[in-house]
Amino acid sequence: MSDLPPETTDTPVLPKPEPTEGTAASPRAERADFARPRSLMTRQREQLSAGNLRRAAPDSANLARRRTLLRRAKWALPAAAILLLGSIIAWPEVEHLLSANKTVLRELANIRIESGNLVGATYRGVDEQQRPFMITADSAHQINDNRMDLTNPVADILPQSGGWMLARSAKGVYMQHAHLLDLTGNVTLYRSDGLMMHTPMVDIDVRRGIAASDAWVHIEGPFGQLDAQGFLLSQHDGIAQFRGPGRLILNDDRHSTPDQSKKAS
Repeated sequence: MSDLPPETTDTPVLPKPEPTEGTAASPRAERADFARPRSLMTRQREQLSAGNLRRAAPDSANLARRRTLLRRAKWALPAAAILLLGSIIAWPEVEHLLSANKTVLRELANIRIESGNLVGATYRGVDEQQRPFMITADSAHQINDNRMDLTNPVADILPQSGGWMLARSAKGVYMQHAHLLDLTGNVTLYRSDGLMMHTPMVDIDVRRGIAASDAWVHIEGPFGQLDAQGFLLSQHDGIAQFRGPGRLILNDDRHSTPDQSKKAS
């Protein structure tokens, strides 16, 4: 046997190709989601370990607080339900009051107070037959808690017969407690049946629907013309009385004939 060493076969190592000019070496591909810091991984393990621990049993103080909350909830929830139902039931009435207040505010917006006078005054009410009446004036000056002096007043009265009567004048005095309206200065009365009256003064009881005057009056209407020394109109009763001496001209008469004998009580 010879002492020659065994033959060894060396595998040739090929040299790595060098990048040619103009071609960049491609970087090593790595996943970015695995590149997490060690502190983040440690914190996640601690959170997972804490989630597996059992919850501690509540102590007596926590139990007492929970019982108190339950007792309060048993009273608070039914009370809230009752309040909600009550608000639903009362809402139509509340809405009606709100709309009425809006109407009053709109009327008050048209009213101005200048030098103690109420400009654009409006009085509303109902008579004995529960029919509405309204008195308006360009201005009103309050003398006391009962008397109001009016400028250019207009009274609108609805009688029981279904018609209407409107009275206007240059001045007026309205007694609020008694509902009496005294008109003076170029008084004109209109009625829905076509009757128109002119007189220097008239007293109107707006609650009873009665207008009366002791001054002269000139009346025109579908029947003709009438001049008298006084009159009384009852709108609710449908009565018209005139005090003579007077003169009546009917539409079918060709001339006027004074009548000194007819007098009405």
